[in-house]
Amino acid sequence: MIILSFLFFLTATLYASVGFGGGSTYLALLLIWDVSYLIFPVIALFCNIIVVSGNCFNYIKAGNINFKILIPYLVSSLPLAFIGGSLSIEKDFFEILLFFVLLLAGVLLLLKSKSFDHSKKIYKKIPKIVSILIGGSIGFISGVVGIGGGIFLSPILLLVRADSAKNVATAASIFILVNSISGIAGQFTKASVMNEVYNYWPLFILVLFGGQLGNFLNLKIFPAKILVLFTSALVIFVALRMGLKLFIL
Repeated sequence: MIILSFLFFLTATLYASVGFGGGSTYLALLLIWDVSYLIFPVIALFCNIIVVSGNCFNYIKAGNINFKILIPYLVSSLPLAFIGGSLSIEKDFFEILLFFVLLLAGVLLLLKSKSFDHSKKIYKKIPKIVSILIGGSIGFISGVVGIGGGIFLSPILLLVRADSAKNVATAASIFILVNSISGIAGQFTKASVMNEVYNYWPLFILVLFGGQLGNFLNLKIFPAKILVLFTSALVIFVALRMGLKLFIL
């Protein structure tokens, strides 16, 4: 538990520094530690809520928010995250789905690292129906697997240049928070997962401290691009390790 707690602290620090919650990596670590997969999503989503709450407060306080962009994604993601969270799936399918989610997340983070060009101020408007479909798809996967979904939404918005990097970071943080709350509400409908979660309280405490440290690093020390690249490497490494375990070893 000590090593796992430290890795959760490190994950929270890295993800908070780039405006994410860390759900994808929490899930991978829990899998490596052979924790019961039934409680993966609850632990990861609760950690997401702890980490991104601070991010949301800081971003909103700074005025970096555009509700016109965010709302279409939330309209569909909110109910579908709950539905996804309420579903019960087999372990083999969960692990395969998690592997592809992590791999895709790592690739999208790499793409995001190439999107930190603030010289261009021309932004494109995404059709609302497209935003609703994207939000719903991400929300459903988020609820099933136990991630917030910002790790998918943020690179998409940056690649299509939907808004400034600061506004996108705020949108991603709020998206993660709302999806995580909705997803964990869905998970709570499965009574079998609740009794075991309380045994992992040290993870939640260290994630709280890691999230605060990550906010400090983002604001004071490392360039965002460096942190995104480092986090991407971590996610891809864990995904590849999972792939070896699932398909080769």
